[in-house]
Amino acid sequence: MANTIQVEVVSAEESIFSGPAKFVALPGEAGELGIYPRHTPLITRIRPGSVRIERADGGEEFVFVAGGILEVQPDCVTVLSDTAIRGKDLDEEKANEARAAAEEAVKNAKSELDLARAQSELAVMAAQIAALRKYRDKK
Repeated sequence: MANTIQVEVVSAEESIFSGPAKFVALPGEAGELGIYPRHTPLITRIRPGSVRIERADGGEEFVFVAGGILEVQPDCVTVLSDTAIRGKDLDEEKANEARAAAEEAVKNAKSELDLARAQSELAVMAAQIAALRKYRDKK
């Protein structure tokens, strides 16, 4: 199957997606990355956002990742993230509540470290909401 690449998306808790794909798009550190079969090997960090997987059967999978590591080999793409959520499992109400809590934490930060943590959490929640909307728009 030279026209597909094996894709593994794994969180700290479980395997989120495993299967052959024609194409994978995800948020790299320096911008959007597109991976086709036989891609040059690479390892890089990824930012919070959505991983779009064009499955071998023509369907699409969306997975939200809160950042992580991408490893690309010519025949396999592996995405490792502490937090990875299938698009269909994202909950907009919970995400909006978490974003509001993160915004509040930014306002009430007592130190640079508190502020950095709160800003990081806010960035993750904003990316999750953007991923959720992108997934909903595709349906």
